[in-house]
Amino acid sequence: MLLTLLGEYVLPAPDGVWQETLIRALGTIGHKTQSARQALARSVTAGWLLTERHGRRSRVHLTPDTAEMLTVGARRIYSFGEPWEWDGRWLLVALRVPENRREVRHQVRSRLAWAGFGSLGGGLWLSPHVSRESELRDLSSNGSVAEVISFHAEMGALGDTERVVSEAWDLDGVAAGYHEFIARFEPWAPGTPEEVFRAQTELVHHWRKFPFLDPDLPVSMRPAGWPKDRAHDLFAERHARWHEPAQAYFRSLEAGEADEPGASSKSSRSASK
Repeated sequence: MLLTLLGEYVLPAPDGVWQETLIRALGTIGHKTQSARQALARSVTAGWLLTERHGRRSRVHLTPDTAEMLTVGARRIYSFGEPWEWDGRWLLVALRVPENRREVRHQVRSRLAWAGFGSLGGGLWLSPHVSRESELRDLSSNGSVAEVISFHAEMGALGDTERVVSEAWDLDGVAAGYHEFIARFEPWAPGTPEEVFRAQTELVHHWRKFPFLDPDLPVSMRPAGWPKDRAHDLFAERHARWHEPAQAYFRSLEAGEADEPGASSKSSRSASK
């Protein structure tokens, strides 16, 4: 969840944010203060974040690498689901890693899966998006033991496209995820600024996994009743509706103007008694 907060609210803030702002933001979405502090400390140790002392307070900044990662991720998340035209070409990637370098093989496979590639076995991966070749260039850099070879190809007369797709990706699992997303967010109607902030943060957090699970297949290859368009339309509509109120609530946390997390809902419950 911290990664979602960083991408949605800290990335647009060029001067960083106060550490207590992030702690209170995490508290709004259900994290205890101690666990929030530990998550921030781990992120600093891992090189994701930098802290700058201002007397007894600390400002938190994204490292350049983290900012770049979040920028690329945001571009992928918010462009995912938009219509696109397929020219019939596949991007095939042949992967070779020495047998004694299993950790490298795992890292490269994770990177390919993150980029939306599906596995055909035997070190062969594919994607209908030939433009994603550029995302893999560093996998076979001079310092890497992995050998990555890419091809652009069209499906020939042999084999069945539907079977290839079903073997390369777990489409049933992706569809189930979309249905869960719809069931979770379609009825959600937040009222207070705090509730809108939580809803928006949860919305982005749950949506951000789909660009890395769903291969974004051409329409002609999608199973019947594919729920992606409905889920995408729901995400786009809710995100646009909640964006400004959620950003305003985060700014109020930064300015120290917001109530303690949970105060608004407690007040509502007290008034109803």
